[in-house]
Amino acid sequence: MALPLSGLLVLSLEQAVAAPMCSCRLADAGARVIKVERPEGDFARYYDRLAQGDSAYFVWLNRGKESVCLDLTRGDDKALFAAMLAKADVLVQNLKPGAIAKLGFGLDQIRRQHPRLITCSISGYGEKGPYSARKAYDMLIQAETGLASVTGAADAPARVGVSVCDIAAGMNAYEAILEAVIARGRSGEGATISIAMFDAMADWMTVPLLQQEAGAPPRRIGLAHTSISPYGAFRSRDGIAILISIQNDREWRVLAEKVFGDAALAADPDFATNVERVKRRAETDGRVAKAFSLLDAALLEQKLAAADIAFARVNTPADLSQHPHLRRITVGTPSGPVCYPAPPRHDADARRYGAVPAVGEHTDKVRREFSEAAVDAGNG
Repeated sequence: MALPLSGLLVLSLEQAVAAPMCSCRLADAGARVIKVERPEGDFARYYDRLAQGDSAYFVWLNRGKESVCLDLTRGDDKALFAAMLAKADVLVQNLKPGAIAKLGFGLDQIRRQHPRLITCSISGYGEKGPYSARKAYDMLIQAETGLASVTGAADAPARVGVSVCDIAAGMNAYEAILEAVIARGRSGEGATISIAMFDAMADWMTVPLLQQEAGAPPRRIGLAHTSISPYGAFRSRDGIAILISIQNDREWRVLAEKVFGDAALAADPDFATNVERVKRRAETDGRVAKAFSLLDAALLEQKLAAADIAFARVNTPADLSQHPHLRRITVGTPSGPVCYPAPPRHDADARRYGAVPAVGEHTDKVRREFSEAAVDAGNG
């Protein structure tokens, strides 16, 4: 069966996380992705050496791509890049705004030359606006959008422990490109797409922003929830942290009566509604904590599951490594196979998980493939 994006040629002038996230998803779906790296390689290759000697970040986001090293300040490499652009369906790039134009490849100019081409630029703040020239990395955007201010415990803001701004921007770029591919199939016209990490995370911050503007600014309360009680982590008798989420008043009554065996608490009007429980959050949490402390985790989880109460263990990466629900894929890397979590798709037949390329592994092959067109572009 042909993969969904088979036949699509993607040229990705990329580094770090956001653009590689986007192009990785395109490669998984069958697109041919040529990753253009600087001569020394994408700097994300050197973040760590924890995946069989390669960077964990790089191994995660660069499977199934071809690596070509180019120095776009050189005429011959510019000509090769131009020749690849002429045949590409999609250009993804996450250089600093204006940088690709300084190299001689202004996006407006490229689109005029290749009207069917879809260009997608990913940056911290977009191509326009007062912050557009700023350098931006994931943690800086977490801080600037206010995400850090609503993350962590009461004493201090905290970084979300994974690169959520990069990931959000990369996935926004992926969906925008798919929309543009569908639209081009109808109109024959490409598109110019600009994705900002700031916009991606500001969108995610809509609820805290609306709460703030309504006069009820969110507070940092760790694993608790600003609007729901009980919603948080409590320790069992044997010291296991288990998080529960009570979404409505019926669930509260079931928790109290079926799990805690406390019919009086289930009927107590002081705790009957979420509004009252939030008002008495400390006392509500205290009641739950006391009940949890009387049961070992195995029995507590059995009772919660039987009562259809939503719960989860507060796991570590070590726990995730052994999790019974974790699906994995194995990909080849320059240093050997690496096994890691599978992307969130269960129709595996519609995906291809190729190997992670070495720096410039496909440079000679691609030069030969595009050499005649590159000469013509250089002469032009």
